[in-house]
Amino acid sequence: MKNTSYKGSAFAACTSSMILLSAMLVSQSASAHGFLEVPPSRALLCQKGLNSQCGGAQYEPQSVGETFKGFPAGAGDAPLQGPEDGKIPSGGISLFSALDAQSASRWHLTEIRNRTLDFQWHYTAVHPATKHEYFITRNGWNPNEALKRAAFESTPFCTIDGGNQKPSNSDKHNCTIPADKSGHHVILAVWTVGDTDAAFYNPADVNILSEPELPGGWSSVGSIAPSTTLLVGDKVKARAFSANGEYPEFSVEIAINTAEEGSPNNWSFKLAEAINKAHTLVRAGVRDESGTIEPVKGNNSVYAQKESGVTRYEVQLNMQEDAAARLSVASQQAEYVLEKGLAKVDFSILSNRKMNVEATLFDESNKPVGSTTAQVDSGATGLTIDVRSNPGAHTLTLVGTSLDGRTTRQDTQPTKLIGEGAGADYDFVFPEGISGYTAGTKVLQPKTNEVFECKPFPESGYCKQYSPSANGYEPGVGAHWHMAWNKL
Repeated sequence: MKNTSYKGSAFAACTSSMILLSAMLVSQSASAHGFLEVPPSRALLCQKGLNSQCGGAQYEPQSVGETFKGFPAGAGDAPLQGPEDGKIPSGGISLFSALDAQSASRWHLTEIRNRTLDFQWHYTAVHPATKHEYFITRNGWNPNEALKRAAFESTPFCTIDGGNQKPSNSDKHNCTIPADKSGHHVILAVWTVGDTDAAFYNPADVNILSEPELPGGWSSVGSIAPSTTLLVGDKVKARAFSANGEYPEFSVEIAINTAEEGSPNNWSFKLAEAINKAHTLVRAGVRDESGTIEPVKGNNSVYAQKESGVTRYEVQLNMQEDAAARLSVASQQAEYVLEKGLAKVDFSILSNRKMNVEATLFDESNKPVGSTTAQVDSGATGLTIDVRSNPGAHTLTLVGTSLDGRTTRQDTQPTKLIGEGAGADYDFVFPEGISGYTAGTKVLQPKTNEVFECKPFPESGYCKQYSPSANGYEPGVGAHWHMAWNKL
């Protein structure tokens, strides 16, 4: 009973302290801000669109996880410090609570192929750092339970003394992930601030693919994955890196001399052979039961001895432009008729290569009023753009990139629209360009076919607050849209 009572009191004290800290942090307008950039934090991948349903985190990853310093515990019999169990990713801040959701498939995993990694932070309001620490989940942790202290190793695998100096965005923390860690893990990066009472807690969701040291002293340092078909004249380079950066002495390059060599499996085999001929401390191929490494026509792994200094390889494709590729607008109508500002602009294009194509229609002020994308085969293809605009001269711009990415072609044609205009002008079709919305920005809400203008500061800050799961300020639709927008 005594223990139970003590824990309850400690929890209540911690909760009260959390409320106090939240108020205190609000008052500290000069508080530090920043996020883990390499590997990317959970919140940063929300901003990049690789994570979804993130609440407010996608708009300000630099503010995520700011709470008490002292993780994982206080001194002596003091209550736990840092974020509350179950709220470690959000730091207990309700705006970021969506980050506390945890399952084996909930978050995008960043692949880690080299255990020696340069961790890097991005600071938007830099303050002195007492230290940076990196914790990792225990072997056997449950990825379907909310993150608690018990899920993490009790001590960091890497600590960087900050010396109470202001860190720089160029600072890198060279750390080695423990050899027994592999597969799905969460790395908790902690930046302890020197001149406030807070620290920043940023989880990074990772898939550790780096192999441990193998028999014979070999370590896996990369792979040669056959991918794109190459053309005669193209080159493939296996770029070597050490812990200090690129390592040209161990890089190897081959040229594609025949169409047969350009087959993905064949150039992978040729590059692996070239690596093995050039170096004795590096081998490329597939290991057999006896440990022998030999190239194959397919996916080849790259291994290195420790004394080589090589920590990873990257494969770089140097492809020549396909000079014979062609793309053009084949035909379009003499003019298109607008009805209440809307029209379907249909036209045909002609390509002699398979391409990813984007077609955009611009009005007289060079504002895009409609676009479409498609993957087209060689030959003629019909496309249609849904347009909202006003009568006048327009420009149809066609941009196509070959499927292997080596060649881009463009065609531009004048296009005429007549009929009934759309009325009020606008800058964007909501939510396009949302990160740049400021006071006075005009957007078209396609759900209602109405135009809205972003209110002056400070209400203009709400105009950027949108996600499919948090659309309270969506113009004309959200429950609180009138706080951010005026309907024109």
